[in-house]
Amino acid sequence: MAHSLGMDVTAEGIETLQQLHLMRLLNCEYGQGYFFAKPLQPAEAEQMLRSQLDKR
Repeated sequence: MAHSLGMDVTAEGIETLQQLHLMRLLNCEYGQGYFFAKPLQPAEAEQMLRSQLDKR
């Protein structure tokens, strides 16, 4: 329904590779959950994001 309204879709609670594959099959643009990272404090999240940018 979101796509028919021109909206992007975020899948929440992704914990397994199987769930990630299903998210992709359903054309979800974004996802979040323990599969990607555990909950982080703001400073930890900033550090993780910066480390990802450094890898570019």
